[in-house]
Amino acid sequence: MQYSQYKDDEHIVCLLCKHYCTLKKDGHGICGINYNVDSHLVNKTYGHPSALHVDPIEKKPLYHFMPNSKSLSLGTVGCNFRCPFCQNYSISQTSIVDESVTITPQEIVDLALKYECQSISYTYNEPTIWYPYAKDIGVLAKAKGIKNVFVSSGYESHEVLEDMPSWVDAANIDLKSFSHEYYKKVLKTNLDGVLESLIEFAKSDIWLEITTLLIPGVNDSDEEIKQMAEFIATKLGKEIPWHFSAFHPDYKMQETPSTPLSTLTRAREIAHQYGINYVYLGNVLNDSNTYCPTCKVKIVERNGYQAHIVGIENNRCTNCGYEIKGVWL
Repeated sequence: MQYSQYKDDEHIVCLLCKHYCTLKKDGHGICGINYNVDSHLVNKTYGHPSALHVDPIEKKPLYHFMPNSKSLSLGTVGCNFRCPFCQNYSISQTSIVDESVTITPQEIVDLALKYECQSISYTYNEPTIWYPYAKDIGVLAKAKGIKNVFVSSGYESHEVLEDMPSWVDAANIDLKSFSHEYYKKVLKTNLDGVLESLIEFAKSDIWLEITTLLIPGVNDSDEEIKQMAEFIATKLGKEIPWHFSAFHPDYKMQETPSTPLSTLTRAREIAHQYGINYVYLGNVLNDSNTYCPTCKVKIVERNGYQAHIVGIENNRCTNCGYEIKGVWL
């Protein structure tokens, strides 16, 4: 795909996210890392990751995608959101690139092979804004049989969404709220754009899971959780796993209290009321196993980030035969 569009001799339009920033000569977009250099889009973080780790796939979180496998995870700097609760704000809310660290796409794939990772995850900050680097890694990884995972806030451009199925295997997308005002005034984006992305992911062959960080007094009301649940159940599908994560004070929200377990369990009950089959709670100690929606038998057992398939064979519950949606090893 083309990553930018020529506008005139002084400007180009970035095609990576739904901001569609118009970049003047030598200028950058909202993300702070994509520049107009001689009428070409130049990604300043290309080849310069700021974070690189081997993680369990469950940490993404992905619970129905290759359980108990390892994922080489990387991120850069910059972001197209302005979340005041960001846990990775030290890299996401800066545009300063450490060019002393240079790792080519081939070297990233070689590291994944070295550490026996079954996937590579593009995460920590918003990977959409460094899509050219991610895709170049992903295409090489795919050729080696390594899966590709996108962990995103869901503000991909229409062009990127159309391109992603050619190389991305799974995605976890944040649904941060169901308030148009909150997305616009606080996060500096647009809820409709995220909902459109979620619908496109659900239509594609990319395995999709959703995460909502529940923040006391922000997005944890019964009404808002019901709105999110109705959207997921009617527009995306009741088989898509939904993760509710507990908020902990961070970045610009140090005075906001942590999310109580009771809020998370109430959210899970609401999601179940709307027929959503797989609902998980994160950042708290709780039962994170997967149970068959029909016969209620435990089919995936989890202990922290360790997972074991105990009741799925050929994508079906071994007890009742119900099809368990996911990508199972």
